[in-house]
Order: sequence, then C-alpha cells, then structure tokens
Amino acid sequence: MKEKILEALKEPLEEIGVSIYDITLGEEDGVTTLFIKIDSSSEVDTNLCAKSAEIINPIIDNLNLSELDTEYVLDVCSKGVTENE
Repeated sequence: MKEKILEALKEPLEEIGVSIYDITLGEEDGVTTLFIKIDSSSEVDTNLCAKSAEIINPIIDNLNLSELDTEYVLDVCSKGVTENE
C-alpha cells in the first residue's frame, strides 16, 4: 500500500514543492486513519497541509486500495522535528 501511494503522489506533490516523509495506517480515537507526513523546503503550515490534502484525497480514492475499502480519515501533517535537526 505504502509504495503505491508514494508512487501515485510523488509527482503531483513535487509540483507544489512537497515530499512525503512517511505514510502509516492506524487508528486514532477508534477511527481508521491514513497519516501522511509531508516535508518541504519551505515552512509546512496548515495551508500547505490543506493544499496537499486536496491533491492527495482524489488520488488515494482512485487507487482502490483494499486497506482503505472502509471509511477512513486522511490526516496530512508536518513530519515534525527529527533528532537530526
């Protein structure tokens, strides 16, 4: 699943200067959630996350992934600060 998502999103997100840092599927408050952490050379703020989500959402829907065949929430967020920074 992760590889398919990465492959499908790489070019569209690069067009707005965004790269994917990590993709995980888990549960948050009992809801299946697809977490996509993004990075950019510019600041990753809520506007950039929202713009990225607008690109990501229809692409993910068209992939018809079996892992996402039930309702889920898409959570696009910053990768946060890593230990190397």
